[in-house]
This record gives sequence, structure tokens and C-alpha cells, in this order.
Amino acid sequence: MTDSASTIATLLEHGSESHVALSAPGGLPLTYGALRSLVSGTMDALASRGIRGGDRVAIVLDNGPEMAAAFLSIAAGVTAAPLNPGYRAEEFEFYLTDLHAKLLVVAAGKDSAAVGVADRLGIPVARLVAYPELGAGSFDLEFPSSLPVRAGASGAAAGPDDIALVLHTSGTTSRPKIVPLAQRNVCASARNIRGTLSLTPDDVGLCIMPLFHIHGLMAALLAPLSAGGTVSCTSGFNALKFFSWLEGVQPTWYTGVPTMHQAILKRAPNNSEIAAGNRLRFIRSSSSSLPTRVLGELQAVFGAPVVEAYGMTEAAHQMASNPLPPLERKPGTVGPGAGPEVRVADENGETAASGVSGEIVIRGENVMRAYENNPKANADAFIKGWFRTGDLGTMDPDGYLTISGRLKEIINRGGEKISPREVDEILMAHPAVHQCVCFAIPHEMLGEDVAAAVVLKEGVEADDKELRQYVAGRLVDFKVPRVIVILKEIPVGATGKLQRIGLAQKLGLV
Repeated sequence: MTDSASTIATLLEHGSESHVALSAPGGLPLTYGALRSLVSGTMDALASRGIRGGDRVAIVLDNGPEMAAAFLSIAAGVTAAPLNPGYRAEEFEFYLTDLHAKLLVVAAGKDSAAVGVADRLGIPVARLVAYPELGAGSFDLEFPSSLPVRAGASGAAAGPDDIALVLHTSGTTSRPKIVPLAQRNVCASARNIRGTLSLTPDDVGLCIMPLFHIHGLMAALLAPLSAGGTVSCTSGFNALKFFSWLEGVQPTWYTGVPTMHQAILKRAPNNSEIAAGNRLRFIRSSSSSLPTRVLGELQAVFGAPVVEAYGMTEAAHQMASNPLPPLERKPGTVGPGAGPEVRVADENGETAASGVSGEIVIRGENVMRAYENNPKANADAFIKGWFRTGDLGTMDPDGYLTISGRLKEIINRGGEKISPREVDEILMAHPAVHQCVCFAIPHEMLGEDVAAAVVLKEGVEADDKELRQYVAGRLVDFKVPRVIVILKEIPVGATGKLQRIGLAQKLGLV
């Protein structure tokens, strides 16, 4: 299938009226016709309450068909800002303030720290009421009295250059950067992924990825919908339920991060009959490096090819991907460019020779135009019209890309990107902490995990357990250091600066 859909509203037109768009394990499906009506009705409902154009709607919902449908319905007309429902109050306050959110959407009857924060900030809160008996993802929004109905208002679909989605990405500074993705960016990404995976209306994808993350939104949701296929939305990844979903849903594919695949493999021996009876056409992996051993085990257990891809938020996810058979897949690589132009550049921005290490740079319709309100980040992020990924890699003579490391200090914990300075600031707020530095330590399954070295104030006592509990009360769990080393002095570099890179080795943690 080829098309030029450049907005989410037009992308959804590719599904036939009666074909299933969204489903949930054990629930009633939702057809494309019903989904389009839901999207149109939500756009009207938002407009009638004064939410329109480039206004930003923060979404704090658990995974499931309602989250999928809410994202599609909101992003089709205004700007969606999905947030991790596991955030703490301090994090919600930062993100809601930074986004200038005009509305917060939460599930009716469910407590969320985001609601109290929104009330303090004066942000109206709409409650999403689910109606699963009408089909997976069916919902209505209950608006607060502070947003009275405006008679005669009707919603309009966003244009190609309007911002569909905003997400934050961690940088090497403590302040996460806002990535605005236009309608044309996300639709280009959906088309790129669809083409790489040869998705059709007959495909059924099992969505186990979080839908506040670019991987889940683009690869697990928009790409299959752009093909007119079906997305079965689970409540989020659960290795204990995976094989029952595999048996009940009978998906033709799924996408996940390496830690998910590893957890699935651990439970495969007890579910050998279901694994053998699957109808998977392929398995996709992205967001962090997939060990070649895991790739081989997945293929052996499920009898399906594993496709490893490379993505990031600023590119609306996919940048490179190994292809499906009969084309060659090269374990250990992330394949050739798969949508945008991808090359390895030297320090001057010129193309590096085959096999020579350099920074991976990209350009294409799926790539964001610029970070929001961040001139310095933009000056650093682009070189001669190409976006600098901050990753190091090499390109082989066939154009297959191998990622060898990162220029940035970001910690990649199983695909979740963590700004170490964000953790620094939380630890430094503890009354016993004099100095600290957060850094990455190797982890067998996650690739990297979070560690911190701390110097206590003189005459004050605290242990690692107390410090971890302190951080856990202020940051989402995946940002909490798993190892905290209390030192008398933190090693510094030649200029006296604290250095994250190599600190794990210096402290004997490797």
C-alpha cells in the first residue's frame, strides 16, 4: 500500500468501515467506522469546551484500548501530550507546567497524583468514562463545570504542519527537552514502519508497549492502523499473561524492548505448546540493543524472524531497521536506513568512510524540525541540515548500521532514557547530601542501570536505603538508583570536574 496521508485523521481513513481497528484480549472489538466516529465526536467535544487548534491536552491513562483511542482522538485535532501515569507529583508539576497544558485527561474513578497537581496549577481535568460494551476503546469525556459548553462549536482536523504530539526527552542537562512532532512527522513515521514490516489489513498486532512512549505510539499503534490492520491493546506488558494473550488474540506480530523479550523467553519452556502454535509473522525489537543470543533464542522458540530496529523520539521513532526475509538481516546491526536518510558523520559533519566510527546523523520527513524554546539545544543538535543523534556507530559496505556507543551521558535503562542530572538534583535536595553524581552501571538484562556516588555532609548520617527511598518518593521507579555508593570523596577529572563516564569502572562496580 502506498499513500500520502499526512495527518492522523486521513491516516485513519485507510481502514475499511467494518474492519476491526482496536481490540482488547477478551473484549468486544471496535471497527474503523466506530473509531472514526469516536475521533470526530471527541474533536467536537473538545472544541465545544474551548480546546482547539494548537492547545495541548495532557493524557494520564493506563495502557489499554481507551488510552489508544484517546490519543488518536485528541491528536487528530489538537496536540496530545501523553504522560507516564507512574510519575510522582513533582514530576507531574514539572511536565504540566512545561507543556502549558490546557486540559488534563484522566480515567474516571481512578486516583492520580496528576489531578491534585492540575488543581493547584489551575488546569481543568476531564474524566474519561470507558464503555467497553460498545467496543474496545469506546469512551466519553466528562468535563468540569469550569469549561462550559460553547454552542455551535465544532472541531476540525489538524493540518499536516500542526503539532500532533509533544513528548519530553532527557538531555545531558537536568531539564528535559520538549520534542514537538507535527502531523506529517508522525504519519511519515507510520508509513516508514508499515513499509519496513510489510503490514497489511490482515495483520493483528499485540500492543504490549507503553502508549506514553514514542515506540508504542508509532510502531505498535499508528503504523498498523495506517495499513488498515488491527491493534489488540493489552493493559501493558505482563510476562505472566503474554502467552495467554498469544493464544487468545492470535497476533501476527508484536514489538517490544529487549527486556520484554528476555522475560518472555524465561516463561517459554512452560508454554511450549502455545509458542509452537503461534501465527507470528515476525517479532520486532527496538529502543535498546538486543543481544544476539536473545535474538537467536526468540527465533528458535517462535519460529519467526526477529527484526531489530533503531529509533528515537526526535525522529518520531524509526530511523533504521533490519528488513524482513528474504532480504538479509544482520544480527548485531540495526539494519540500513528505514525511512529517513541515515549516515555516519565525522566531527565536521562529512560522511565517514565505511567501517569508520562517527556520529549517526539523520534527516527526513519524520524528523522533528526543532526542540521547543531551546536555541542552545537546537544549535547543538543540527549540523549542515542533519540531526545529530548523539550516538556513535559505523556503517558497513552494505549500508547496515552498527551502534557502538553514545556521545551523551544519558542512561539507557531497557529503553527508558534517564537524565542523570535530574537524579542529581533530587539527591542533592536530601538534607544529608553534600555532593553526588549519577551515572550508568552495566546490567545484564537492561543494558544499563542507574547508580549514584554520594558524599554526605560532615557529621550527618544516612545510608543507601534511606537515600533510595528519598528518591523513590520523588521520581518514577525506573529513575531510582539501584546502587548508591557513599564515599568520602568522588573522583574527579583533570580539570576538577565530576565525570560520569567511566565512574563505574573507577569505583569497581563493573
